[in-house]
Parts: sequence; structure tokens; C-alpha cells
Amino acid sequence: MDYFIIAIATLSGLYFHWWIYVRIKRWINRDLALSMAQDDSAKQAYMLEKLAEAQRLKIKKTELQHWLQKAADQYSAS
Repeated sequence: MDYFIIAIATLSGLYFHWWIYVRIKRWINRDLALSMAQDDSAKQAYMLEKLAEAQRLKIKKTELQHWLQKAADQYSAS
């Protein structure tokens, strides 16, 4: 019974740490996208759409900032 309790506590802790890591990663990526939109609400919506597209395309974290910056520049050009 002791091993069962230890296993449940360990698995719960690991799940919680994974969950908080994923949430923080999402917040960071969202803040990155919104920071490129300044205070323009239309551009903010556009950048959030582009962030969702980047997630569907599985853009790597190292390339995400450059990819979003290019999308923000395309919005400004149009």
C-alpha cells in the first residue's frame, strides 16, 4: 500500500509539472505574438491566428519568433 501511495503522489507531481510547463509555454508564445501587434486589436487577432497556424505547422520554438515577425511584417505591408 505504501508503494501505491508513493506511485500516485509521484505521478500526480509529474503530471502537474508537465501541465504547468505546457501552460507557461502557451502564455509565453501568446505574449510573443501579442507583443508584435502593439495596441492594434485587429493586428492582435491576426497575430493570434498566425500563432495558431504556427502551432498547426509545428514551427519550432527557435524559429517561432522569426516566423511571427515575418507574419507581422506582412500584415503591415498589406
